[in-house]
Amino acid sequence: MSLLGLDIGTTGCKAIAFNEEGALLSGAYREYSLLHPKPGWVELDANLLWEKVKEVILDAANRTRSDPIKALSVSTQGEAVVPIAKDGRALYNFIISFDSRTESQCQWWQEKIGKEEIFQITGMPLHPMYSINKIMWLKKNRRDIYRKAYKFLCVEDFVIFKLVAFPGIDYSLAARTMCFDIRRKKWSEKIISLAGVSEELLSDPKPSGYPVGKVNPRIAEELTLRKDVIVTTGGHDQPCGALGAGVVSPGLVMNAIGTSDVLCPAIKEPLLSKKMLENNYCCYPHTCPDIYTTISFNLTGGLLLKWYRDIFCFEEKMEAKRTGRDVYDIIVERANPKPVDVYILPHFVGSGTPTLDSKSKGAILGLTIDTTKEDISRAILDSNNYDLRLNMDKLQQIGIPIEEIRAIGGGAKSEKWLQLRANVLGKRVCTLKVSEAASLGAAILAGVGIDIFTSPQEGAQRWVKIDRVFEPDIKRHSQYEERYQNYLKIYPTLKELIL
Repeated sequence: MSLLGLDIGTTGCKAIAFNEEGALLSGAYREYSLLHPKPGWVELDANLLWEKVKEVILDAANRTRSDPIKALSVSTQGEAVVPIAKDGRALYNFIISFDSRTESQCQWWQEKIGKEEIFQITGMPLHPMYSINKIMWLKKNRRDIYRKAYKFLCVEDFVIFKLVAFPGIDYSLAARTMCFDIRRKKWSEKIISLAGVSEELLSDPKPSGYPVGKVNPRIAEELTLRKDVIVTTGGHDQPCGALGAGVVSPGLVMNAIGTSDVLCPAIKEPLLSKKMLENNYCCYPHTCPDIYTTISFNLTGGLLLKWYRDIFCFEEKMEAKRTGRDVYDIIVERANPKPVDVYILPHFVGSGTPTLDSKSKGAILGLTIDTTKEDISRAILDSNNYDLRLNMDKLQQIGIPIEEIRAIGGGAKSEKWLQLRANVLGKRVCTLKVSEAASLGAAILAGVGIDIFTSPQEGAQRWVKIDRVFEPDIKRHSQYEERYQNYLKIYPTLKELIL
């Protein structure tokens, strides 16, 4: 018997099967492209997404014949929403998180009830990206589609609807709509009433790991699944990844090092203070019952390293091609072994938390005629670490304990970068035996749904295993202090200069 964890992101999806001991059995991945019908608009073809999801499930099912899939669950991107007809047909494309067409809806909320009340109800700092704004935009600008809609679904409940024939959404993803009451764990009557959206148009929220039903027999046959496969609610990708990293109690924090650089801690109760809102930190349910979380993020993160690779690292790319090594390993390996006095403000696509300044731009400071390529490489690594420490310090000042960091994602493969990170943060950084934490978290939730685990916490305790541990070098940590303080001055100084 095996459990399947789906991880459905913005540009690709994967399905990974695990046996009852949590060992990875098989995996499949497919990519899909985003659509940009107008400047600032970002969409995803819902039919294409479903076809790719079916392909990865079919691949995984074909590779687990000796350990057939018993249950599956899903970790998904947040905020994206699609209207569907009663028969499940998509009536429009998914409108993706960073689509910019909903600025006017965001401004309407500010004028109507203000960001403070919205935060106290939903745990979300007011922002255009949330699903309710996209639904309101469709109601105003595409009345023809809005009138035909049977439901407005996020990615999780869309995929579950396709698999089971009726939708299910968990608390963590429901919260990413900005119309979910995170204390009462139900749709906020006030928010949806003001938005003019009927609750009947939304899925019924359930805890993560809730068994929604069996896979539709027709779909089961198409995907070569057994007819008794159970589909359970899953979670938003960040808390699902946190579950798969074993971050299920206060003091532990997941660090997803990918295109973005994200911190996701476990919080024992809703934290909706003025400081949380001032720093643009959300608060919403974890995939574990009665635990909450927040997320901090640097939007550039690994994207900065990719930009550097593509523009400046021709030699490293050629060596990678010749030797078969990962080009990022070569870049990190050649970076100056010592801290440098070159600083990079990693706001190449605007800033993340705590400032959320979409107009901020990236900057490189401290260049001299003696600056080398190796210095720039080191500055990229260090400056991303400084930005992460900025968020870590803010979270700790607010009252969120951080004792150990569990690293996942592509950046977690670099031992050198993780040791540098431990030194800058002054915290223990760990990697995991299974790096596909979001899929592992989803598979744990599938296990909860069929009583393999009594709770997500038990699943994490049994399945999540630490691989490597990087302890901070206290002497080196102190060497970074002055440079970190210098880094903190950069954004406030440049804010008025960079347009």
